[in-house]
Amino acid sequence: MKDASATPDLPDKPVRAPAAPAGPRDLVGIGIGPFNLSLAALAQPLDGVDAAFYEQRPSFHWHPGLLIDGATLQVPFLADLVTLADPANPWSFLSYLRSRQRLFPFYFAERFHIRRAEYDAYCRWVSENLPALHFGHQVDAVRWNPERALFEVDFTQLDADGEAEALGRTHARNIALGVGTAPYVPEPLRPLADAPGVPVIHSADYLAHRDRFLAAEHITVIGSGQSGAEIFLDLLKHRPAGHEKIHWLARSAAFAPMEYSKLGLEHFTPDYTRYFHALPESVRDRLVPGQWQLHKGIDADTIAAIHDELYQRTLHGGWPDAVLTPGVTVRTAGRVATTRVELHLEHVQQGTRSRLTTDAVVLATGYRERPLDQLLAGLDPYMRRDSSERPRIDEQYRLVLDPSVTGTGASVYVQNAERHTHGVGAPDLGLAAWRSATILNTLTGKDPYPLPERTAFTSFGLTDPRPRTPAARGEQPTNLVRLKN
Repeated sequence: MKDASATPDLPDKPVRAPAAPAGPRDLVGIGIGPFNLSLAALAQPLDGVDAAFYEQRPSFHWHPGLLIDGATLQVPFLADLVTLADPANPWSFLSYLRSRQRLFPFYFAERFHIRRAEYDAYCRWVSENLPALHFGHQVDAVRWNPERALFEVDFTQLDADGEAEALGRTHARNIALGVGTAPYVPEPLRPLADAPGVPVIHSADYLAHRDRFLAAEHITVIGSGQSGAEIFLDLLKHRPAGHEKIHWLARSAAFAPMEYSKLGLEHFTPDYTRYFHALPESVRDRLVPGQWQLHKGIDADTIAAIHDELYQRTLHGGWPDAVLTPGVTVRTAGRVATTRVELHLEHVQQGTRSRLTTDAVVLATGYRERPLDQLLAGLDPYMRRDSSERPRIDEQYRLVLDPSVTGTGASVYVQNAERHTHGVGAPDLGLAAWRSATILNTLTGKDPYPLPERTAFTSFGLTDPRPRTPAARGEQPTNLVRLKN
């Protein structure tokens, strides 16, 4: 979602607000990415839970600029929207395959890791069949109404061209924030990336510019993670042998593989999430940067494919015209003439500096959590923050709010905005269903989705001060939505 705090210019003609529900909703979701889509899919079968989800985009799309042909998801297909919480749920990936009459082809394909494009198609199938989803609705503000003890959610309904069509307001007992992340552009390159016509793009937009970049004389890819590796490989495959003219630069000390050992992956279990959440804030802050290889490394198969492609280009003598250099930072950048870019580089270990002139730059520099301050400005007086002014978030994924709010049972849940409190698993698709089930169990005060007490062989600490199963009632009083038996 774009910045939802700014209200767009309204058309001159009067507009009528969309019809509001008869009473306050039990749950309003803001943003429809995979995480809130998971929450919507698990909420849909629950009688007595009135939920609505709003997204300003006209339809669901998952990283469309990175659906490179052949690129695979880095988690198994079981990490779909629902399976790890409810394997029999009708919105599972296997249910999607059955609806497309593709179960047997998938069975014989023996793919544990599916293509990214297939995951996107699966999520779009779910999004097109859940009535609680409202695309083309931009949320503008969230406020607390103390008289009614409810959240007020103001939104703008958009037409097919993205223009304001009508204003609306709904009330909710609970909010689920799933506004996602935003592409991150390093400071030295922001002026170039923001300037129209300059060949500097973020990897999120790669496919939209791919043909133009392939035609460039020289290309530079910046970033050592999976996206950078996939884009480098895609460009390499489509450049003539001996005339590749590609630079791949990275700030990290190596083009390192992602940690994918069986026990290493247990950092993406609910057991580790609970352990991490119970640690002191200062310890959590020290841990996260050092765990980059758990989620920012490169899939070993992708590294092998890159090496194979480079090796094949040496069979008839010579070396490919491709430069792979880790340990490099971009100090500054500027334009040369009208179409070229000059990068001022520094090698950290050598302490040396150089310049690189290139015709196109792809920034595979990752994503950052979208700031919540503007959207939640109306809740700021009620929010509790840590020593770094970040929102405090309890074990059940709720913002820690003033007792005048939580005492009524109202809660604001967050999805993929809690890495500082819940660890590296926050953006991982494999924990989506668990987090959604935890939210719904807490919200209803029951366990519509019973969760296992233990999920890892590793015991991460000498003591475990937290219960193994997320409690229906946590640090805050819960606004109970009674389910029909």
